[in-house]
Amino acid sequence: MLPGGESLLSRAVGQARLLSRQVRVVAGCGYPLVRYRCALQPGAWIYHPDWSQGLAGSLAAGIHQLGRQALGVFVVLADQPLLAPEGLKQLAAQARAEPERPWGASYGDRVGVPAWIPRSLWPQVVALTGDAGAGRVLNRSGAGAIDIAGVQPDVDTPESWQEVRRLLAEQT
Repeated sequence: MLPGGESLLSRAVGQARLLSRQVRVVAGCGYPLVRYRCALQPGAWIYHPDWSQGLAGSLAAGIHQLGRQALGVFVVLADQPLLAPEGLKQLAAQARAEPERPWGASYGDRVGVPAWIPRSLWPQVVALTGDAGAGRVLNRSGAGAIDIAGVQPDVDTPESWQEVRRLLAEQT
């Protein structure tokens, strides 16, 4: 739990709501317990039974659940609880202004998630395998970069978890 008792997933759902009212969560490992413990519920849950095959499969599972009317998809991960709301709102504004263009968070010399992936890039994203994320497709396609404070550190190790908890505690 984060300081204040919020889970990483609840935080991510709240972040995603800054981008779109239609929030879906792709979950696999630990589902349905993850769903049960998520205090801030998304609009829909997508169960991905092959989660162990990597991030690419989860991206594909989410994209396959979107309707024909979707112009694109915002991608937010649950391991970035430090994302600044202002940066997320800027990402949403850019995607709405130019929905045919991909947009991603700036990581200096590359872009990554959070991101906007227009429908035209979905076939490339769905073709990814293993732990390949959308960043590869975003960077090849010349995605626009948005400065979003808090994209680093993410929660990938016990040490980064402790660092994120410390930073969040300092903010409160």
